[in-house]
Amino acid sequence: MFERPSAGDAAILVHLEFGAEAQAERLAELELLSASAGARVVGSVCGRRQRPDPALFAGKGKIAEIAGLISACNANLVIFDHVLSPAQQRNIERELQCRVVDRNALILDIFALRARSHEGKLQVELAQLEHLSTRLVRGWTHLERQTGGIGLRGPGEKQLETDRRLLGVRVKLLKERLTRLERQRAVRRRARGRNQMPTVSLVGYTNAGKSTLFNALTRAGAYAADQLFATLDTTSRRLYLGNETDGGDGRGGTVVLSDTVGFIRDLPHSLVDAFHATLEETAQASLLLHVVDAASADRDQQIEAVDCVLGDISADSVAQIVVWNKLDATNGSPGVDRDAYGKISRVRLSARTGAGLDLLRRAIAETLLTCSGPELIDGIVRTAA
Repeated sequence: MFERPSAGDAAILVHLEFGAEAQAERLAELELLSASAGARVVGSVCGRRQRPDPALFAGKGKIAEIAGLISACNANLVIFDHVLSPAQQRNIERELQCRVVDRNALILDIFALRARSHEGKLQVELAQLEHLSTRLVRGWTHLERQTGGIGLRGPGEKQLETDRRLLGVRVKLLKERLTRLERQRAVRRRARGRNQMPTVSLVGYTNAGKSTLFNALTRAGAYAADQLFATLDTTSRRLYLGNETDGGDGRGGTVVLSDTVGFIRDLPHSLVDAFHATLEETAQASLLLHVVDAASADRDQQIEAVDCVLGDISADSVAQIVVWNKLDATNGSPGVDRDAYGKISRVRLSARTGAGLDLLRRAIAETLLTCSGPELIDGIVRTAA
């Protein structure tokens, strides 16, 4: 599922360090992103600069090194782990005589590959078109204007102007469709509010194990794989929390648990804007479970990247439990950590083996009962029927 043919583009990866970044982890992430997009990595180029070159981003010397590697490896694609300006991308392609893709375009391509729902496809197409609109160049060199002969007479627009106008029309149509879907989503959200049904959203860095945890808790059978952005479309199921939420009457309770798209550092703003309706579900949740890959050497930076996106979508004020996942890869033991005030701050578990899932259920129940008002507590109990 979601696999592209193994004989994909032969790609050269480029990562330049501009500060105290974890270069090895960043390059490994770029390799995963490239593989997720269907590329076959045949070489990589790394380096260090104080600042990007205005014209070629990497500078003439590094571009010459990349050109040599393209020839040696017979590559037909260069992937930069950075955001290139339209001018920089065009200049680099002219120097290398090879297709160049930046980090934003790579992530957008993966999203296009993964999207399955109607809304997801619309969101991805909108983000792609808005990204493309700044990178249009005149490819119709044989037509300076649409006036040059029988069958070619037109309004006098340049082909570039025509392309931009058509893109604008399509972008407007997509935004109107997404607005309608957003209104429908808001209606469903208000219905859940009237029922006082608590909602819990899984958030975290891509490939942290959110879908595996979601399946372990709900047995939903959602698609889960060891690849970046395996989940794009939000999936929701009811989760039984056990008798911890019964308020002493033995009835127990349930909440709605949602599996959402994973975040990544330097997430393109066009994607955040296009997925506004989907990400808004996260901001409206009663509780967030921030899933962290405990086995990743880059986990601190990943946590920071997720918190940054949560701030962008105004979800940083929602109550949160950090879920330290993949303990089976670290030989750690399940447990619950509390802050100086006795509140639950972190739960350690393994979604793959199931160790610590009971601790997480109790932590969700305790946090909701502690942080929520009487109406929400009553909702937890009443939804147990």
